Amino acid sequence: MIRFYNGRVVTMAGAPRAEAAEVWTDGGKIAYVGPQKDDGIVFEREIDMRGGVLLPGFKDAHTHSAMTFLRSFADDEPLDTWLHKKVFPYEAKLTGEGVYAFSKVAVLEYLTSGITASFDMYFHNDAYTAANVEYGFRTVMCGAINDFDKRPEKLEDDFLKYNAAGELVSYILGFHAEYTTSRPVLEYVASLAKKYRAPVWTHNSETKAEVEGCIGRCGMTPTELFDSLGIYDYGGGGFHCVWLSEHDIDIFRRRGLYVVTNPSSNVKLASGLAPLCEVLRAGVGLAVGTDGPASNNALDMFREMYLAAVLPKVRNMDAAAMDASDILKAACSTGALAMGLPDCDSIAPGKRADLVLLDTQRPNMQPEHNLVKNIVYAGSKENVRLTMVNGRVLYENGEFFVGEDPEKVYAEANRLAKEITA
Repeated sequence: MIRFYNGRVVTMAGAPRAEAAEVWTDGGKIAYVGPQKDDGIVFEREIDMRGGVLLPGFKDAHTHSAMTFLRSFADDEPLDTWLHKKVFPYEAKLTGEGVYAFSKVAVLEYLTSGITASFDMYFHNDAYTAANVEYGFRTVMCGAINDFDKRPEKLEDDFLKYNAAGELVSYILGFHAEYTTSRPVLEYVASLAKKYRAPVWTHNSETKAEVEGCIGRCGMTPTELFDSLGIYDYGGGGFHCVWLSEHDIDIFRRRGLYVVTNPSSNVKLASGLAPLCEVLRAGVGLAVGTDGPASNNALDMFREMYLAAVLPKVRNMDAAAMDASDILKAACSTGALAMGLPDCDSIAPGKRADLVLLDTQRPNMQPEHNLVKNIVYAGSKENVRLTMVNGRVLYENGEFFVGEDPEKVYAEANRLAKEITA
């Protein structure tokens, strides 16, 4: 067992609030949360939080991990050029070897940001899974089929295969987007949702052109189309959701869907500002993701939380439009629910020991008028002292404990990236 003591805990049971408490972990689960007590237990390790704060780890609820290979390679281009000239051609050259190496770089970066689970949409899933499991990181994979797939049935194969791959790996049905996926494939996805009573995810209403194109082709928005086909009968959600209409948001509410916002990517690619206040007012679950390193370019949840909290103020021209507490909840807790990880949404006995310890004895966190809002508005990766996944400390005080020298990982990633982009 591991004991965290002499600090504060934001359990995420209810509104985010920091309270003095200690936490014990036993294997991969949380065993105790509460005031100091003496049960005569001999702990494997006792961690003095030194007044810091322990939270459920951040959940990166939308990402493309292996796109680290295109970080700062495909920048400052119009969206269409970025996608068709700088991304798709080089992704076509990716092999399993590359996905394995580039995913390792992403996992290391997640850990430095206090991220304990990712919701990843990509390909070469065996290689991707191997990288995550080797490092002890938790991941949920999302299907990404589209019209370029020669065998759409692989979606069902992967759903069954990876949901039996162990406690660190799971898989959710999904497809890339409406504009890359024909109606017969969408109907096939809907049939799988019905067969397995399973949620479905996709990129949804990321750009104005995407929505206008769908209305032109189908007479409906992407959300309306998916709902009409039964894709959302058992839940799920959408990534980005920048251009949702009022009716779309109502569908999300009625179907119990989640919105994952990706503010850094959306502003960098000039996609727009998502209607996050409207989403929350409607009672729709909100989560936060980074998107991939080709369009962000960092896997940094502090930056995402800050932007998710401040951009709605600009959209609504109201400084009180968004409360930072709601964004912290989205990043730590609602993201877990969106990803199908209900045992990772809070700090409570029986929940998974996926935790981040933030050091508050840093100048950016002082003075402490409001610790929760400080995390969102002033916090940074500088404050991440420790990241634990499934009861294992994988990152602490700037060091990685993943069984491999990071410099070796970086060298291999650079070698492969140069080969692909040459």
